[in-house]
Amino acid sequence: MELVRNVAQMKPGEVGVVSGFTDDHLSIKLMEMGCLPGAPVRFNFAAPLGDPICISVAGYELSLRLEEAATISILN
Repeated sequence: MELVRNVAQMKPGEVGVVSGFTDDHLSIKLMEMGCLPGAPVRFNFAAPLGDPICISVAGYELSLRLEEAATISILN
């Protein structure tokens, strides 16, 4: 059984695979930025106060607010 979590719950250096989204409106924006289902995503680091975070997806680095990252479901 695979554990379903979201990107905001990841730790630095952790890698997961995008499995879906919990916000239909925001999912369109995220998919346009390369967060497509099946794409590997790596949590790089968080800002000193924890928000925003930096992830690697689709060959580039992307900064997201924790609120946005929490809408991206991942499989470990």
